[in-house]
Amino acid sequence: MMGPAHSLSGAAAWLGVGAATAAAGHPMPWPVLVVGALICAGAALAPDLDHKAATISRAFGPLSKGLCEIVDKLSFAVYKATRKPGDARRTGGHRTLTHTWLWAVLIGGGASALAVLGGRWAVLALLFVHMVLAVEGLLWRAARVSSDVLVWLLGATSAWILAGVLDKPGNGADWLFTAPGQEYLWLGLPIVLGALVHDIGDALTVSGCPILWPIPVGRKRWYPLGPPKAMRFRAGSWVELKVLMPAFMLLGGVGGAAALNLI
Repeated sequence: MMGPAHSLSGAAAWLGVGAATAAAGHPMPWPVLVVGALICAGAALAPDLDHKAATISRAFGPLSKGLCEIVDKLSFAVYKATRKPGDARRTGGHRTLTHTWLWAVLIGGGASALAVLGGRWAVLALLFVHMVLAVEGLLWRAARVSSDVLVWLLGATSAWILAGVLDKPGNGADWLFTAPGQEYLWLGLPIVLGALVHDIGDALTVSGCPILWPIPVGRKRWYPLGPPKAMRFRAGSWVELKVLMPAFMLLGGVGGAAALNLI
């Protein structure tokens, strides 16, 4: 799928989690619902860091472009080192390592560890990165006609304000994990969810997605998981634009309303 659909699906997924926790009797404070949805929307773009034309690879200028090249080469090296006889030969690393459940868990776990061990500045850095990506994904038309600096300023301002709101007692810094020193440990959860939602979205397209790696399936370790080919679509097609994106908006709205006990 394309960036806007990925971001919308990420936001909708976290709002759905919010609805589920409310139904289970452990509702999210509204700042956690909002911040988590934005982080998840941004994280849903992150697996495409292995593609030089992706939104995340352009979002932070030369820094993200350089990181993209490193991730692409790393992904390709891992693919070549672990492929089985049934896996196709490739010339690049797109839709390999960063599109797996293991990558999602590692990135989310690393983010949680950074938030707990790095303190406020680490939290601000995580929020900044994902706020910029959320702006790029959810407000893609406005972001495309704006300068990168304006998007970065909006991301930085949003990160600072949201961190301040979360820090207030009862607003969610210690949501889910309440032991001393575990504030913001939950930040990794929307990052894991965003990456997995991205992978599921890509699995619906023609090429499928090797979500299960390194678990082998038959003669393949990089099995392109997906529905029957007749049910798949091309990225950017009318199915994505006219069906899936409106559905994500509707599901997100319903999930958010349920999470806030409005319905």
